[in-house]
Amino acid sequence: MISPVFDAPLLLAEGEERVLVAADLHLGLEHELWLGGVSIPSQTEKNLVRLLNYLDEIEPDRLLLLGDIKHNVPRTSWQEKREIPEFLRRLCDRVMVEIVPGNHDSNLADMVPLGARVRSSSGFVLDGVGYFHGHTWPDEKVVRAKSLVAGHLHPAIRLQDPLGHSSSRFVWAKTRLLSRAMQEHYGFARDSEIIVAPAFNHLCGGLPLNEPVEEMRGPLLAMADWENARLYLLDGTDLGTLAEIKSGAKKAPQSRKNYSQCNSHKRGR
Repeated sequence: MISPVFDAPLLLAEGEERVLVAADLHLGLEHELWLGGVSIPSQTEKNLVRLLNYLDEIEPDRLLLLGDIKHNVPRTSWQEKREIPEFLRRLCDRVMVEIVPGNHDSNLADMVPLGARVRSSSGFVLDGVGYFHGHTWPDEKVVRAKSLVAGHLHPAIRLQDPLGHSSSRFVWAKTRLLSRAMQEHYGFARDSEIIVAPAFNHLCGGLPLNEPVEEMRGPLLAMADWENARLYLLDGTDLGTLAEIKSGAKKAPQSRKNYSQCNSHKRGR
């Protein structure tokens, strides 16, 4: 069973093992903001404490970091060199850590402590679930899995209030692969379910799925059926399908109890 953790940008996959999944931490983002003239204290310790608290509550067998653990590319900032090894070491002291590198993770292997396992950037399969970051086409074995989980896009939705003010909110996106796209790229058709996770880092910008996309950002936008993707806020609110949201067919979001359609997991055993 794959279930988002209620009110958190985390996913729990329960099979032979309990695997907690976090995508897009983007540690070191503050350095890029500083270069642009915005001074924000490092949030690495706060992100670590958040993650450790979730580990204490959920008690998974593994923690899977699904790409973009670090932020700056192509170079690695002094902040990342100083903070990421200790960040990962403290996680490894608590749980088995798996890492699928993302497009921001250049030089990450040099910062990974003993005890953490770095997987292929094309993803891997665990307990029948295929995991990949999303910046590149996943391995064929990943695509053949019954269910897939990806990150990378930082999926969000742009909501507007009655006064015309808009805000962007992170969402979970649940849809299926496009058989046509799979046939064209891999030579076989698959329509497996795929869940795209929001970014764990609060400072990350999101990609509003209900607005025009100017760049493809890797294969994810081409390989999944986005018009029929069902979107959920982190608190479980069912916003309906992307097509319904764009057309305005949904007059009001459904109550959060309908998040059971996405198998919402309350924290703790």
